[in-house]
Amino acid sequence: MMLEKYAQIIGEDELDSIIKIAEKLKGLSILHVNSTPAGGGVAEILSKLVPLMNELGIKTHWKVIRGDQAFFNVTKSFHNLLQNGKGQLPEGAFETYKKWQEINGNELDLDYDIVFIHDPQPAGLIEFRKKAGSKWIWRCHIDISNPHEQVWNFLKGYISKYDSMIISSPVFGRSDLNIPQFVIPPSIDPLSVKNRDIPDITVYRILNKFDVDPDRPIITQISRFDRFKDPVGVIQTYKLVKRHVDVQLVYLGSPASDDPEGEIVYKETVEAAGNDKDIKLLMLPPNSDLEVNVFQRSASVVLQKSIKEGFGLTVSEALWKRRPVIGGNTGGIPLQIIPGITGYLVDTVEEAAHYTLFLLRHKEIADRLGKNGREHVRNNFLITRELRDYLMAAYLTLYPSSNILS
Repeated sequence: MMLEKYAQIIGEDELDSIIKIAEKLKGLSILHVNSTPAGGGVAEILSKLVPLMNELGIKTHWKVIRGDQAFFNVTKSFHNLLQNGKGQLPEGAFETYKKWQEINGNELDLDYDIVFIHDPQPAGLIEFRKKAGSKWIWRCHIDISNPHEQVWNFLKGYISKYDSMIISSPVFGRSDLNIPQFVIPPSIDPLSVKNRDIPDITVYRILNKFDVDPDRPIITQISRFDRFKDPVGVIQTYKLVKRHVDVQLVYLGSPASDDPEGEIVYKETVEAAGNDKDIKLLMLPPNSDLEVNVFQRSASVVLQKSIKEGFGLTVSEALWKRRPVIGGNTGGIPLQIIPGITGYLVDTVEEAAHYTLFLLRHKEIADRLGKNGREHVRNNFLITRELRDYLMAAYLTLYPSSNILS
């Protein structure tokens, strides 16, 4: 069993608790629905979570909605407006959204005992619930603490019909919804290619492949080319640091089928980088897990300079590899970065440059933060913990007045 391989990391007692909760859900069927099979943290989590649920004896499926360019332009605008609180909607946005909810609702088999709907893109599928007694849970992976009023009110019409919802951080909780809200931060898989230990020779081979010098300090950010990830701010941070230390920057991103803005932001980032040969802007396929592992592991400092962030799995990935992380003081990042313990939180380019320089000049502090970070992730942000939390959320949504510990 795959689950048994985690015992050496999390301990037998934790593994036993997961199995006991799963036994209470035996015989039930679970469905996860999202908007893309690859690219981004949601697809990555589901690719691990769904097989583990099946291994526990719970019939679990994962389905992906479809849509045209207009639909994904609309849902990308929803994403931006929900996180930013301001901006413009495409013309006919709500009509386009409703049309594709109906198309997917009629095409997908949604007759499951428990249905997890991930993020706004498929949220309207709740209108197509048919199975009597089924429970639907909306899992929101983004920051909805200060959403655009018009978009939120539109989506709230759907979300209020769910039996419960899941958010990544307590700060995303909504007082205007009369449904149970569970806080379940995302997680990483410590056994995956992206996060497992790898030989030094592999690290050097890949660094050489992308013309990165292993003998000079490396700053790394792993993120989609998305304005909320602030790739231009990462370039500016690097340029400030470069005045004092001979560093290199690796910014690695992957395209996602539900993110039509990615190419535009990539071009903006290329323009900001100019002709500096020490800046490597890499657009690699979504399954480039080994490359992500190498560039996080070989970094002297890892940045996650997000302006808005639902959680930021790349923070936990880097902390697991004992790297100090400097992250934007937003969303779910403060759950992972404890200032002065596992890294530093920043609000500006200048702050990011300051702490980057500090860590480059004080390797012993960087090493201590990295060591603390690995333990923080081990205790809080591994896939086994998220698996347990999803099972508990499902059980408590099915049986809200019961005691799961009995």
